[in-house]
Amino acid sequence: MKVPRLKLICLAFLFIHTRILVCYGAPDDAVDDYTDETPAKPPPPEMDNCNGVFLSYAFTSRTKALPLLKNVSAQPWTFNAMATVVNSGTEEVKGWKMYIGFQHKEILVSATNAVLVDGDVDFPAAVGNGTTLAGYPKADLKTSIDTAGDFNQIAVQVELKGSMFGLGEKATPMPKTISLRNDGWRCPTPTKYKTYMHACCKRDPKFKVNSNRKSKFAARQNGDLTFTYDVVKSYEGSYEAQVTMDNSSPIGRLDRWNLTWEWMRGEFIYSMKGAYTPRFDISDCVYGLAGRYLTGFDFTNVMNCEKKPTITDLPLTKANDTQIGKIPYCCKNASLLPPQMDPSRARAIFQLRVYKLPPDTPPTILYPPQRWNITGVINARYHCGPPIRVDPSEFPNPKGFDAKVYAIASWQVVCNITRAEKRKTRCCVSFSAYYSDGAIPCSTCACGCDNIDTDKCNPDKPAMHLPPDALLLPSENRTAKTKAFAKLKKKGIPRKLPCPDNCGVSINWHINTDHKAGWSARMTLFNWQEAPFVDWFVAVEMKKAYPDYDNVFSFNGTKKLKGIKNTIFFQSLKDLNYLVEMKNGSKPSDSKVPGKQQSVISFIKKKTPNIKIRKGDGFPSKVYFNGEECALPRSFPSSGHRSPLSIASFILISITTTFLLITNRFI
Repeated sequence: MKVPRLKLICLAFLFIHTRILVCYGAPDDAVDDYTDETPAKPPPPEMDNCNGVFLSYAFTSRTKALPLLKNVSAQPWTFNAMATVVNSGTEEVKGWKMYIGFQHKEILVSATNAVLVDGDVDFPAAVGNGTTLAGYPKADLKTSIDTAGDFNQIAVQVELKGSMFGLGEKATPMPKTISLRNDGWRCPTPTKYKTYMHACCKRDPKFKVNSNRKSKFAARQNGDLTFTYDVVKSYEGSYEAQVTMDNSSPIGRLDRWNLTWEWMRGEFIYSMKGAYTPRFDISDCVYGLAGRYLTGFDFTNVMNCEKKPTITDLPLTKANDTQIGKIPYCCKNASLLPPQMDPSRARAIFQLRVYKLPPDTPPTILYPPQRWNITGVINARYHCGPPIRVDPSEFPNPKGFDAKVYAIASWQVVCNITRAEKRKTRCCVSFSAYYSDGAIPCSTCACGCDNIDTDKCNPDKPAMHLPPDALLLPSENRTAKTKAFAKLKKKGIPRKLPCPDNCGVSINWHINTDHKAGWSARMTLFNWQEAPFVDWFVAVEMKKAYPDYDNVFSFNGTKKLKGIKNTIFFQSLKDLNYLVEMKNGSKPSDSKVPGKQQSVISFIKKKTPNIKIRKGDGFPSKVYFNGEECALPRSFPSSGHRSPLSIASFILISITTTFLLITNRFI
């Protein structure tokens, strides 16, 4: 089925200005190679029959971009398209989010009236695997009933500009699909034409909506990590805000956290309490729009004028500082722990004074920053959504009255833990067992090989098995033992050995015993970095053995993790909460010694009498260190012949690590 030419032009520019236009013709100079020259028709009847949210995507044009290449797959093109979201139902859509399934190596350069949902992504952005857009500055779409048909309030158009690759001149560069990504909505497969597609999304009947809730704002959502941005005071040209971070994940944490966001309307941070920006920079104010609009303004005391500032917590020593401290839940050396470790350290709060620029100077005009992103050292990784307007937060009355004080305006940002990409994690796991004389080390380049000279090692070769005592050595000192072990086992030695794992933390899981009534494992943590880990934890997923976890002897352990299945949570004992840093050996010629902690973990076979330890049931399926998911080996130790060397090696590793564990207590 071919779509009339003028109909496509109408749909592509649907809702331009303030109305849905019914097209009667096109300018004589309008040229569209992707449409047919047939009489115009009104907009599709599907929109008139859509009692929900109507989505459309119209491809409008593309042009060859430099460089001009003979290789079609490498030829870049610039393109223009229009995405449209219309609330054609009876329910207000709060914080709309539209997914566009790009598939042609697209790079999005700009999008009007929207921002990318990925908090750490800015234009230009590679969106070849699809992307989600959120409304900005208009995030909510009202109904036609409540606005007397004002299409400015019920619809939004997003003009898209970008680049794409790998298409011939006659190919049609359309996305795979479009959909609404708001909770509680379902979208059918879109109806597709050559350069246009549309879909009508409707409420999921299985989604529970709180019918008793009376609010013009969105309900607060749950997430692994949430931010609340509360405007507590508003003045002509500035306002005061409070930011609250809440960690709700039982395996999520942050160490030395850095929070970034982006000011979209020329705002800047005048001052802060409970946090600070490591970069005190006013040059963007002096030479930018702020300097032009705020003539005579003294920028000397301004904290930060960057469009995308970095914010971090104050050290513990500033907690009682009356000028920059004295904020509840602040000043914890930028650490945020899981709530079951310490509820008081699962929250952080800071305050800031923000200056605005015209035309946003009236006290009633307030916009939150966008593109929130938070990172840590070796921690869980988070994907943050856009700020969503929620009911104003309530606070206790500072004067002690039995009354509540409410924020002027509040927004919530929800962040969830994402899995690290292959070779981009920061910790890894090795496997060994009493019935095998070799250890399976962390995978080659498990934590990346960006800073390794791959001319001297092979990043694509699988890691070679090691004698267990080699796990005690830094990767650069394992070569001799690796070659000797391969020679002993009569295995080939490649000319270029595999590259090391390059991880700052490694964990060895060793099957210690196995008998009729139960079995045990020994877990050893190695810190290969030059900084210690305080209040560390390890979460271990055991799909088969979880029901029969019995005890841990040198750590604290629990199975009570809310919302996490088959996972045992281990943390340090009191006064052993430091996983110390790597140190030099006793002699200059000695290898460096990693910081270590170790414990035996016991299991019984009451609920799992048929568990097959030697088949891999005794090894974890996932391991998290401080919230970061660690890379696992691809295989399990074999139950082959045990040589005297393997027994001696494990005695050595056990004695050495236990001794260092004891001595570390007194460091």
